[in-house]
Amino acid sequence: MLYQCEVGRVAPEHAIAAYGEIEQGGHLGSAEAEALASRLVIGTVERTPELDPLIAASSDHWRPERLAIVDRLILRMAVYQFVHVPDIPPNVVINEAVELARRFSGDE
Repeated sequence: MLYQCEVGRVAPEHAIAAYGEIEQGGHLGSAEAEALASRLVIGTVERTPELDPLIAASSDHWRPERLAIVDRLILRMAVYQFVHVPDIPPNVVINEAVELARRFSGDE
C-alpha cells in the first residue's frame, strides 16, 4: 500500500481500498487489522515530511531518497510507529520491520 502511494502517487485511502479488493477479496481481514493497516498507511504518508529528516539524521551518508524504495518505506513506517504509535512496543516494530525487509527488500 505504501509502495502504491509512493510510486503511483495514489492517495492512501485508495491504496488501502485497492489492496483490500485485489489481495483480500474486498477487505483487509479483521476489523482490527483493517484499522491498524489504515492507521499505519495514512499516518506514514501524512507524516513523511517529518519522518524523512529523522531517518536522514540517523543515516550515515544516506539520504532517504537514495535508499531503495522498499527500504525507505519500511523505515518510514517503523519510525512512524516509534514516534506516533506508542501502543506498539519498540521490539515488535523492529521485528516487523526486519521481517518486511527480509520478505520484500533485496539482498543488499
